[in-house]
Amino acid sequence: MSKRVTIYPGTFDPITNGHLDIIKRASAIFDKVIVAIAASENKQPMFDLAHRVKMAKEATKDIKKAEVISFEGLLVNCARDNGSKTILRGLRAVSDFEYELQIGYANASLDKEIDTIYLMPSLESAFISSTVVRDILRHDGDVSHLVPKEIKGLLK
Repeated sequence: MSKRVTIYPGTFDPITNGHLDIIKRASAIFDKVIVAIAASENKQPMFDLAHRVKMAKEATKDIKKAEVISFEGLLVNCARDNGSKTILRGLRAVSDFEYELQIGYANASLDKEIDTIYLMPSLESAFISSTVVRDILRHDGDVSHLVPKEIKGLLK
C-alpha cells in the first residue's frame, strides 16, 4: 500500500496555533504531512527561511507524521519531488476562498495529477494569521496565546 502524503505549503512567518491545528488534523487523515516552507523573498518575511524552518520543526516535533522542509520554485514540483499528490491548504474565512481557489486551479493546470484539499481550522484558531502575529510582535505585544509554546523563545 502506498503512503498517503500531503504537502502543506506556506511562508509560516511565523508558524501559528492555526497552522498547528491544521497539521494535527491532517495527521489524522494522512500518513505523512510535509510542512513545506516557501522561501517567498518577494513577501519580505519577518524571519529568514532558516529561522522559519527551525520554528516549524520545534513546533511540530511531537507530531510523528509531520516533516518540515523548505523549498523554492513551483509548489507542484516540490510536491512531486516529495511523493505528494495532494496539496493541503487552510481556509479561515470566505475572504481566503477566492485566492485559494485561484491558486488551486493554477496548480492543477501545472500538474493534473495533484489535487488540492482545504481544511478549516478549529473555531479557536479561525482568526489567527501570521500577519496578525507579526503586527502584534512589531508593537511588542504578547502573542503567547497565538503561537505554539515551543517557539515563544524563538520570536525575539
